[in-house]
Amino acid sequence: MHIYNTLTRRKEPFSPLVAGKVSMYVCGMTVYDYCHLGHARVMVAFDVITRYLRHRGYDVTYVRNITDIDDKILKRAEENGETISALTERMIAAMHEDEARLNVLPPSQEPRATGHIGDIVAMIETLIEKGFAYAAANGDVYYRVRKFADYGKLNNRQLDDMRSGARVDVDVHKEDPLDFVLWKAAKPGEAHWHSPWGDGRPGWHIECSAMSTCCLGDTFDIHGGGPDLTFPHHENEIAQSEAATGKTYVNTWMHAGAVRVNQEKMSKSLGNFFTIRDVLAEHDPEVVRYLLVASHYRSAINYSVDSLVEARKSLTRLYTALEGVNADEQAAASDAAERFTAAMDDDFNTPIALAALFDLARDLNRAKSDQPAEAPRLAGELKRLAGVLGLLQQTPQTFLKGAQQQVALSEEEIEAKIAERQAAKGSKDFARADAIRDELAALGIILKDSREGTTWVIEAP
Repeated sequence: MHIYNTLTRRKEPFSPLVAGKVSMYVCGMTVYDYCHLGHARVMVAFDVITRYLRHRGYDVTYVRNITDIDDKILKRAEENGETISALTERMIAAMHEDEARLNVLPPSQEPRATGHIGDIVAMIETLIEKGFAYAAANGDVYYRVRKFADYGKLNNRQLDDMRSGARVDVDVHKEDPLDFVLWKAAKPGEAHWHSPWGDGRPGWHIECSAMSTCCLGDTFDIHGGGPDLTFPHHENEIAQSEAATGKTYVNTWMHAGAVRVNQEKMSKSLGNFFTIRDVLAEHDPEVVRYLLVASHYRSAINYSVDSLVEARKSLTRLYTALEGVNADEQAAASDAAERFTAAMDDDFNTPIALAALFDLARDLNRAKSDQPAEAPRLAGELKRLAGVLGLLQQTPQTFLKGAQQQVALSEEEIEAKIAERQAAKGSKDFARADAIRDELAALGIILKDSREGTTWVIEAP
């Protein structure tokens, strides 16, 4: 296997620290609001990576944290007139609902920042003892960025360039404008914990350093996250962790691509910001998952109605191939499986892996008519490989007809239209028959004529 390492900016052979085992940490959500499409991208990307590593025989410990104390959480709880715990528990439950609907497996461990305050304080104390951090007069604790010689290595940045090119908050309590906070002194009435520097709460960056090393050790195999986290969050994690332990923090850094909406950056200011539940209220969750899987995890994804239509068409092709076949999922591996594995071994190249599945679906369609005895084996292989991507988990009948909730006609109305079309054909009113077919096609209802009669499937939302 080869994985692209953000740190070295190249693909590298993957060799875990412990043979047969993989330790992976992914930055999770700050639970002050519902998860959005960008979160879905990260959820699904690392779910596929975890599934594939396990498919390859690795024992994977996948840790994804929850940030349950943060400035945004304090502000939102105050705006809502609810306690911090009431807000965070509600958002965590919603997050779990969203990921379950997207068929995202739960992580092996899901630590919360508030459950690791002791570990965070201990790491900060170590950094102070080693001279990498200092307690300021205002009760905050800061990290000395210039003390860490390798600062900027993840993002290939020089310290002086950062200072000249970045907007840095003016803080008279910092020794250097680039220093960042490890511990925040509590304001009157704020949630807080006791520490040697006074009552306060942890900074965001130190939370992940403490949780990841606590769960996986001083050095682990893979650290992942969204594209916006490389700087400063992951850069700061490296600086904190390696200064505290004196060891390499992470061997392989992985980052998922961004989500764009109609080719524009997703943002609330542009009015194109969608939560996962906004999207799933209108679209089949498996169609959304397919859209997220169909692009390479490092590539940007364009979310649009057209892209969802294409995703549904692609899934329809796969489910149609499975229709009417009793899949033998114990069947031996095929040439398609070898191509699938080669693609996924190459930095989890899901577009190429999906191409192997479509070739398998084509072979299955041919076998259904030419070699019926081969069809169950091919169907089983298609389902087995697609399952590694978290796809084709429904029955063909459920998927192909289940989308009728997305269209304006009920099943009875569709059947009535088909009967009307048959009557038109019987009376040689072919123009009317064609018009009915076109009318249904415009709604995404595709008719299939055969000697046994006419059947239908939903091909697009």
